[in-house]
Amino acid sequence: MGQFHKQFFIPKEEIPIVALMPEQLLFLIHDKEFEKSLPPALQRTKDVFVFGCTVGLRYSDLSSLTTGNIEHQAGGWYLKVNSQKTNTHTSILLPQYAVEIIKKNTKSRKKQLLPILSKFNFNKQLKMIAEKAAWTHIIARTRQKRGKACAQVKESSQEQYRFCDIISSHTMRRTAITTLLSLGMPELLVRKVSGHAPNSKEFFKYVALSQQYLDNETNRAYNILSQNNNSHNLPAKITV
Repeated sequence: MGQFHKQFFIPKEEIPIVALMPEQLLFLIHDKEFEKSLPPALQRTKDVFVFGCTVGLRYSDLSSLTTGNIEHQAGGWYLKVNSQKTNTHTSILLPQYAVEIIKKNTKSRKKQLLPILSKFNFNKQLKMIAEKAAWTHIIARTRQKRGKACAQVKESSQEQYRFCDIISSHTMRRTAITTLLSLGMPELLVRKVSGHAPNSKEFFKYVALSQQYLDNETNRAYNILSQNNNSHNLPAKITV
């Protein structure tokens, strides 16, 4: 048998994990002026996106939610779901802003919890929202070709990809996981919410991304402490 098969290779594309930073998610949750600037259809998509970024469900699971998945107990609202992919049962305590999203968007429907679009239209509208939010910084995408990293550009314009070009329904789940990790929730509890197995390679990608965010914020804080500038008005005495 010849050795020609050794000349074949499988291209490997390195696509970065696209997730919102906590400050970006806070912007979508609380900036009412930005929300008012969006047409009604994009406002509904933003609500679904924020809800997904909070509960960390796959889009297929999010699409199948009904009012029967909501339960009120012990003074709080819980989202109870079974993942279609992993058959994992999850009970998630909802923050008040997520409860308000449900109440606002279930007025015109009897059972469906959220106004769900086709994934194609949902992703298209997400890109429009992200561009309106000025999330247009460049995101590097590469493909390994014979051991060398080659930059990927858009076929239509040969331009580099921007953040708003890559954001999609997958960003919701990634954002929920990285946000919880970045804010200090233990990995064991985050996996309980996300339904990942303890040895999941995918989950470790989120851990690495959240660690990078924490490192950046730590460095920023240390840089302030390292500056020899009395204008920061740091307290001269700490009272315990």
